[in-house]
Amino acid sequence: MAQKKISVWYDPEGDFLEVIWETKAGYFRETEDDRVMEKVDEEGNVLGFHILGVSTMKGKPFEVALL
Repeated sequence: MAQKKISVWYDPEGDFLEVIWETKAGYFRETEDDRVMEKVDEEGNVLGFHILGVSTMKGKPFEVALL
């Protein structure tokens, strides 16, 4: 079985978390939650996501659909 690598980056100064599971050219687009942006390639395949204001997320988990 092929291994997949996931890149996780947290910037405490910017309060920003990024998770990328496929490293290739793409761009970020909005999701239904203003705190979350998804990274997609030219065909619209999701490559990862980032979350702004991570430290403010307390309590129950939240859900966001990545298209």
